[in-house]
Amino acid sequence: MTALAPPTIGRGRPVRARRGRSWTGWAFVGPFMAVFAFVFLAPIAYAIWLSLFRTRLIGGTSFVGLENYRQVFTDPKFWEATGRVSLFLAVQVPVMLFLALLVALAIDSGRLYGRAFFRVTVFMPYAVPAVVATLMWGFMYGNRFGLVGNLNEAFGLSLPDPLSPDLMLASIGNIVTWEFVGYNMLIFYSALQTVPRSLYEAAEIDGAGQLHVIRSIKLPAIRGALLIATIFSIIGSFQLFNEPNILQSLAPNVITTYYTPNMYAYSLSFSGQQYDYSATVAIVMGVLTVIVAYAVQLRANRKERQS
Repeated sequence: MTALAPPTIGRGRPVRARRGRSWTGWAFVGPFMAVFAFVFLAPIAYAIWLSLFRTRLIGGTSFVGLENYRQVFTDPKFWEATGRVSLFLAVQVPVMLFLALLVALAIDSGRLYGRAFFRVTVFMPYAVPAVVATLMWGFMYGNRFGLVGNLNEAFGLSLPDPLSPDLMLASIGNIVTWEFVGYNMLIFYSALQTVPRSLYEAAEIDGAGQLHVIRSIKLPAIRGALLIATIFSIIGSFQLFNEPNILQSLAPNVITTYYTPNMYAYSLSFSGQQYDYSATVAIVMGVLTVIVAYAVQLRANRKERQS
């Protein structure tokens, strides 16, 4: 029996082909990788680099290692701001998502007259820029010049001041809820549209009521959308900046420069010229946001596996 040697041409071609395919692939992903590194990774790397230094008026810039991080963890202003946005997250996000889910279920039920009008009307505030929305609500909140003040003057009332220290966080929550209920409603409504109508028909034949259909079919079907909306809302709450920053001019004694972590980082950088410490605050806040969002995702995935 004679053993035949494998053809050399057949062995050579795959090698050239593999080399060619590998470079062709890099040619396609190379531009994306360059943009990704420049837009996403470079700013994070630069912020981490800044956080390792400290700039003083006398002495210039010096390497301090993790000293800025130690200072953040013992900074009462940072933790006061973090506690405030955590309270905002715990109260405002459930209320906003519940209202968005309620509107989405009402529109999806098919029993709401003029549902196209309500869908557009509820979503419309999301198209309003946050600056305009905050200015509008700020003038309504004014007890000397706005809607609250006009009501007090016209009817002899003494309504609570929405810009007072006790109500400021709730007033900001009202603005954010008004802005983002429509956005979350659209996420839930889009998810509801993917549920097969045959399931509703089968439930109706079995005599299931609307509440049973919502609890047994609709809510389990849009669990992924609920999780996505929750994570987006968590990230948005920790990034709270526009609303308190604009309302600060109307209530300067209530909203401090460290009312939220983002405002604190902003004031440190652009008012205090402490770029290094500002970068450290931003990095720590980003890590906290990732930890909370990831914990929520893990909990949701665990509950889904158990169900």
